[in-house]
Amino acid sequence: MSAALLAMTPEPLERPLPTPEPEAMCPLNAAFADSQALRTTVDLGDDLFLAGAAADYAYRVEAGVLMSYRLLRDGRRQVVDFHLPGEFLGLEAGVDYTTAVQAITPAVVAGMRRRRLSALAATDVRLTGALWAASVRVCQRSQDHAAILARQSATERVAAFLLAYARRVGSLDDMILPMSRQDMADFLGLAIHTVSRTLTQMEGSGLISARSSRHVRLVRRDRLEALCS
Repeated sequence: MSAALLAMTPEPLERPLPTPEPEAMCPLNAAFADSQALRTTVDLGDDLFLAGAAADYAYRVEAGVLMSYRLLRDGRRQVVDFHLPGEFLGLEAGVDYTTAVQAITPAVVAGMRRRRLSALAATDVRLTGALWAASVRVCQRSQDHAAILARQSATERVAAFLLAYARRVGSLDDMILPMSRQDMADFLGLAIHTVSRTLTQMEGSGLISARSSRHVRLVRRDRLEALCS
């Protein structure tokens, strides 16, 4: 791993990340429970795979949180998405991964060869539908990310991010964020000092309460939502 990425590796969480309620067992979950799925531990800061590598495997996040990102030509990093327990990644349309994926907490993933997954889907219409639904969810998150980046002010972007993350972990008002301020900044297309200043201003305005750099409580969700409307 490059020195630049090591410098951006977040500190360990102060307490365990709240895990969303598990979804009912669906055909895709069942496929990854197959004996041929390989379970892998990914240490904090390690890459599961790199952009441009052959997309031989699809993955289900069993525990922890991972982050997909790209390194731009000028050396800057663009965070594309965060992947929570129960979510899938590596369902690429092409033959190579388009982003790198790194663990931002210690993580466990189940990996299955895409060839095997395709063979199972060819004989199971329910699995085909589940794969389509998972792909649609990834596309929707990409569209939501684009909508956040289209917002003009840093306050709107940070508010939209906090609300979106709260929905993903079960509409919680009291959250432990697994990502660092730098991760958040690279996701929102902002400088880290802008994100820190914006969070401080939001706390001063009574919109949020930040017990630490990771522990955020949404005090006035209604006003946060108004900022994003």
